[in-house]
Amino acid sequence: MDSPNAPSYSSENNEPIEMVDPESEKRLLAEDADMANSNPPFASPDDLEVKVKRSDSDVDSEAPIQREKWARKMDFILSVAGGFVGLGNVWRFPYLCYKNGGGAFLIPYAIFLVLGGIPIFFLEVSLGQYMSEGGVTSWRLVPLGTGIGYASMVIVALLNIYYIVILAWAIFYLFQSFTAELPWAKCGHYWNTPCCVDTYIKSVANNTSDNFTTVASTLATTAATFTTAATPTYNATLCNGTKTSPETEYWERRVLGLSKGLDEVGTVRWELALCLLLAWVICYFCIWKGVKSTGKVVYFTATFPFLMLIILLIRGVTLPGAANGIRFYLTPDMSKLADPQVWIDAGTQIFFSFAICLGALVSLGSYNKFNNNCYRDCVILSLVNSGTSFISGFAIFSVLGFMAQEQGVDVSEVAESGPGLAFIAYPKAITLMPASTVWAILFFVMLLLLGLDSQFVETEGFITSFVDLFPRQLRRGYNREIFIAITCAVSYLIGLTMVTNGGMYVFQLFDYYAASGVCLLWVAFFETFTIAWLYGAERMWVNVTRMIGYRPIPIMKYIWIVGTPLLTTATFFYAIIKFEPLVYNKTYVYPEWGTAIGFVLAASSMIIIPIYAVYRFITASGSFTERLNMLITPQLRRSHIDYGREDKAQGHSQLRKVFGSCDPNSFDSDDEEVVHAITVKSIQPKFDFNEGENSSHASDPPAYDTVENYPNTAF
Repeated sequence: MDSPNAPSYSSENNEPIEMVDPESEKRLLAEDADMANSNPPFASPDDLEVKVKRSDSDVDSEAPIQREKWARKMDFILSVAGGFVGLGNVWRFPYLCYKNGGGAFLIPYAIFLVLGGIPIFFLEVSLGQYMSEGGVTSWRLVPLGTGIGYASMVIVALLNIYYIVILAWAIFYLFQSFTAELPWAKCGHYWNTPCCVDTYIKSVANNTSDNFTTVASTLATTAATFTTAATPTYNATLCNGTKTSPETEYWERRVLGLSKGLDEVGTVRWELALCLLLAWVICYFCIWKGVKSTGKVVYFTATFPFLMLIILLIRGVTLPGAANGIRFYLTPDMSKLADPQVWIDAGTQIFFSFAICLGALVSLGSYNKFNNNCYRDCVILSLVNSGTSFISGFAIFSVLGFMAQEQGVDVSEVAESGPGLAFIAYPKAITLMPASTVWAILFFVMLLLLGLDSQFVETEGFITSFVDLFPRQLRRGYNREIFIAITCAVSYLIGLTMVTNGGMYVFQLFDYYAASGVCLLWVAFFETFTIAWLYGAERMWVNVTRMIGYRPIPIMKYIWIVGTPLLTTATFFYAIIKFEPLVYNKTYVYPEWGTAIGFVLAASSMIIIPIYAVYRFITASGSFTERLNMLITPQLRRSHIDYGREDKAQGHSQLRKVFGSCDPNSFDSDDEEVVHAITVKSIQPKFDFNEGENSSHASDPPAYDTVENYPNTAF
């Protein structure tokens, strides 16, 4: 390793590179430490070699900024696992699997996993780790693509507003479960109508305009072997022969107080409003100290749901009829693969369950040390995510099989997804079990923690992205905590519209448009295209090599170049062609103004990417080529390991940046030897990373040992 005081030479023309003298560097570091109101950097100024490429007036944006780092590697693992192993794994994947051909559905699911889920997941984590920046400022790597970061911020902000409402429902059900008899088990309560019966046969249950929830008709089932037990309050004449179940009426009338439509918002349901407030308070205290608090909370919130899932799985498979449910879940129907909708369902499930294109994974990766093995982490976490989805199917369908056997109907009559599964189907099945109160409490605790993890991790991603945009203002004193409180308060106030009588219609509007598969596919395409084709897939792969200490087999690189862009493009256009406006419960058609609001929610994130790119291009100076080169050249902070070497790739062809050694015509003989050499020395920081127990800030070291056989490829 060269002496820190030795002159540095450019590999392009062997000329000395202008260096910052130690006294000036000391002054800059002292100013940065004072502005950040934190501990001084652990690196000595004499050890820093910073190449002057920008004016001193740019110090405020380019000077080293101290950021938090994960205290332990497991903090990152559990945070990511908790963030993307959520409600979708439990209530959506099992339903999609049975609906789309059972075991046959695993084929398109695996294809989308390999070509979409894992590559984008790894791309986002490695981008954040390399840049040590949040979801927006990480795109300093390719300034033209900064709109991708802003689009992700909009999507995750809207997602955070409505996703937490599910937690409010779960909290409400959890509180109501602490009774000897579950309140949704029987009719006869003040919220029940004369049409409520404890058991009934689905064939005689007619859909009416009053029956709105997604699973109201699906769960209107009882045993054909049972005698229909109409309660004394049932009035066949008044109900015109229509019958509803107690669990459905509890959901619609007691919990939601559901109105007739979007134009009948009604009043705020104060019980749900308090539950929503409690959910936001919990979320706030999980993230208010940044990764210092998040890294501790996830040890419980990310592991306990897995324990609950295992308990429910063991209980489920020991119930009578469980085998029928599991058989129904897995029996393959290969003919389903000819239906394009099956492939769309597989793709949307991957994008939702991996929490990609939301900026959160970039933010979580930014708290890693530079030489963390993010490649291995992402492969392991991807298997954990998909494995959890698969195992959840056994836990859910074993119970549904039991429920179907108890009622003497087919499993298809009781299977459902989404809120209907969590708040109608499964609660109904629980009432048929011995010690139903205990199982209800365990189920809703699991549901709450699964959703809570996802909620505060996504919120932390949004906060990190925003704080990194204004670090000098929000990293001072308690400004970050205050900003988080304001964000939570504003989100809560907007979320109150979803706990009104018409709140379910608002919720469905956000869910269908704001964070839809179309929006995520749009962002995913531009993410991979920007990194693979503008910055260069080979350049990014070299960055990964330097971070993890060895060069992995570059399969992922070629998926970035070809596989993911093609997959996202094809899926996006198919979704657009087959698009249908939102219809709630197959009966309520949203008014045109409601659909217009939905389009605005979707467009609010999507239009940012092209508009920002055009804006940056127009406001840049120079010729077309000069502007383009400037906007695809990284703009790194002064503290970054590659600061001052951003222009190193200008002498290489774009094909070499993209394909590297796969395009031998773009190299001379010396370059080919360099690129084909894949033996890499273990990268170790020059300085000790040991931090004090009370220290929550640490900057990346300014320089690392060079990578053996890669002296000229760290572009």
